[in-house]
Amino acid sequence: MKAILDDPAGAVIGLDFDGTLSPIVPDPAEAVIHPKAPEVLAELGAHVLAVAIVTGRPPATALELGPGLADVPRLVVLGHYGFERWEAGQISGPPPPPGVLEAEAELQLLLESLGLRDVTIEDKGRAVAVHTRRSSDPEGALARLREPLAELAAKRGLVVEPGRFVLELRPPGMDKGQALSLFLAERAARSVMFVGDDLGDLAAFEAVRLSGLPGVTVCSGSAEVTELAERADIVVDGPDGVVALLEELVAAFSRS
Repeated sequence: MKAILDDPAGAVIGLDFDGTLSPIVPDPAEAVIHPKAPEVLAELGAHVLAVAIVTGRPPATALELGPGLADVPRLVVLGHYGFERWEAGQISGPPPPPGVLEAEAELQLLLESLGLRDVTIEDKGRAVAVHTRRSSDPEGALARLREPLAELAAKRGLVVEPGRFVLELRPPGMDKGQALSLFLAERAARSVMFVGDDLGDLAAFEAVRLSGLPGVTVCSGSAEVTELAERADIVVDGPDGVVALLEELVAAFSRS
């Protein structure tokens, strides 16, 4: 943390979206960014090298669920685990792989064959996710889905990304760790912080560790995921705690 405080102009502040900047909700389409987050990120962006939101969501969705984010200085959104990018109002990325569309077309029949009618399919464009949070037995539904979804992913050339009551089928070859590593190199960062809440953020934590830069990992803590807290340098209490930590950073920058 000292390197970030001493040299904010060289720092990249990376953050996940769901569970970190936005509380987890039963329906992912109804997620909304913490009300204080856009303002504190805008203040943060005025001091640091870059603010990078690294998320499994499409960048456009993250911006839609986070009104005001588009105005954050030096903001980059690395969506779809880094396959797609938003910066300065422009979105870039390769076309969606056909395996995602094929898998999504098969999912409804698969769920019906398993008798799972109370789970949610989320079309993410370059990925498709199955959420069990709204099920009467979220853990049981998740357990029943793991093997058949792994088989479907393998058939369509995809990988399965587990999360908080969600299994996501997405293309291989990129994760949050790779996305963060590439971004740090691109910007010639001199220090890094990454804030996450879920299993998909472990790769970003590892990227911080392997970067060779002074780095800090922060867990947006919850009772649902403990692995991240065990590996984090700092644990805060969900999105409220994340925003409070960022406010402390901004205050420290303003004093220096």
